[in-house]
Amino acid sequence: MHPFRLLCFCCLLLQGSHAATLTLALRHTVGGQPLRLDSLRYRNAHDELFAINRLSYLVANIALQDQQGQWHNIPNALAWLDAAARRTQLELSALPQHTYQAIRFDIGLSAEVNHSDPAQYAAQHPLNPNLNNLHWTWQSGYIFLALEGRYRDNSGQLQGFVYHFANDPQCTTVTLPLPQTIAAGSLIDIDFDIAALLNAPSSLAFGQHGASSHSRKDDPITTALKNNLRSAFQLRRIQTAPAATNEPPKPPIDFPASYTAHGFQMSRRFPIPDLPSDNPLIEERIELGRLLFHDPRLSADNSIACASCHKTEAAMSDNRTKSIGIDGQRSRRHSMPLFNLAWKQQFFWDGRAPSLRQQALIPIEDPTEMGETLPNVLNKLAADTDYTDLFAKAFRSRAITATNLGLALESFLLSLTSDNSRFDQAIQSKAELSEAEQRGFELFMTEYEPRSGQYGADCFHCHGGALFTDNRLHDNGLKADNDLGLAAVTQRHIDAHKFSTPSLRNVALTAPYMHDGRFETLEQVIEHYSSGIQRRATLDPNLSKHPAGGLPLSTTDKAALVAFLKTLTDPQYLTD
Repeated sequence: MHPFRLLCFCCLLLQGSHAATLTLALRHTVGGQPLRLDSLRYRNAHDELFAINRLSYLVANIALQDQQGQWHNIPNALAWLDAAARRTQLELSALPQHTYQAIRFDIGLSAEVNHSDPAQYAAQHPLNPNLNNLHWTWQSGYIFLALEGRYRDNSGQLQGFVYHFANDPQCTTVTLPLPQTIAAGSLIDIDFDIAALLNAPSSLAFGQHGASSHSRKDDPITTALKNNLRSAFQLRRIQTAPAATNEPPKPPIDFPASYTAHGFQMSRRFPIPDLPSDNPLIEERIELGRLLFHDPRLSADNSIACASCHKTEAAMSDNRTKSIGIDGQRSRRHSMPLFNLAWKQQFFWDGRAPSLRQQALIPIEDPTEMGETLPNVLNKLAADTDYTDLFAKAFRSRAITATNLGLALESFLLSLTSDNSRFDQAIQSKAELSEAEQRGFELFMTEYEPRSGQYGADCFHCHGGALFTDNRLHDNGLKADNDLGLAAVTQRHIDAHKFSTPSLRNVALTAPYMHDGRFETLEQVIEHYSSGIQRRATLDPNLSKHPAGGLPLSTTDKAALVAFLKTLTDPQYLTD
């Protein structure tokens, strides 16, 4: 554990009075047409119908060549680009004034940067693992390019493919000629053609070559991707760049003149979180949020507190399938655990709340949970002089508002971290794992890829990293019920059955499992991934690339996985 102070990061700093600025824009295409994610509409050279679900990659080591042939490297030129996140541009500065005739960049990282400590990077740095989800988790190094999607096989069945292009030898330099003078304020528009990445000069067939690649040595898929990368990028045009519209950090809301700063505690292995600039963590707000979280007066009949459904001894979850609200009503979904929320960006099982301050207020007015109205809650709190004093200490004004109620609850929830399990102790050589637990960890972190001789449990794709979650939403192949998950929020059919990936930390304490609590034991959860996967169009590619039904794990391997998962329990959550 160590205290953390939020850092500001400016990746591309303009240096010197004679520097020019330049913007690179990557246009993701398939055969010259704009890429449409999740659309089963494209065909490769082998006439296989396919869709792209994920395109995410790292661009580094950008340089421009002047007319004398000298290359000028752009300091700190590094970007994470992602089609789904609509990250397609990077601004270059510290650019000497010359007439340039070519540009080059790497898809990938130098060996030094690739094997650097991922926990050192600020929240919005391109190499922060919580931002890009491209780090190999407990192994060293980053995925340089992730291409994932679905394809229809010869029998007409939908299958998944997952190509993860990585490892030092695969860092690939792309060089493009520039046909005109580059002036300050220019935008270089470049096409990244996925059809070329898959087809030229080395043609890839999902069904023939294999549905997955993790860039192991002498992997023909990796070789083909590297051969194709250089021809997948083409200069489209050079134009004037639009004015930058970067928003400054939001100032603190109703911040008190006197306060006690909170030393945010987290493991040195955790990525730096993106804490809200408008709600800095101070002890006065955290303590107020703690009291509010445990106060049943937030409910209509003064019987239900937030803590009623999020118990400490259940790792801030509820061991009932559905929590009990006012009048004995059951909630719609199982209560999620509440720790390490500082690294999340979407809340609830369906991701409908974009912040903790919004999420924290919704159960208050949910008729099946606390069944109250916010005006009534504010009146109750205002009638208590202890609360008016506490709000006055936590905020500049004495007013008790819905905004400040949400900020106080958010502060308390952000302070809840978990990083001290027996597994963490073993990583630090302060404890030892048994043979079965070590085997479980090996299975957890190893892909299932028979063509390369790998027969792991492939858990790390969604539950990797020090947080043991990617904090994203996936369809994990559960037998469908009436709950559409993310699709009910987005109204997109491709989002059906997608739910938030919970952290596996403290998982032994948070039974039952899944959004509806359908599995009572860890053994049942693992059996689902071994034999119960339901195949459909929305199934995550990391699961649909596996055999029908799931991974054929042995009884011994299933037991080893359970043994490992039990090492992730943090002692602070063993008692109330």
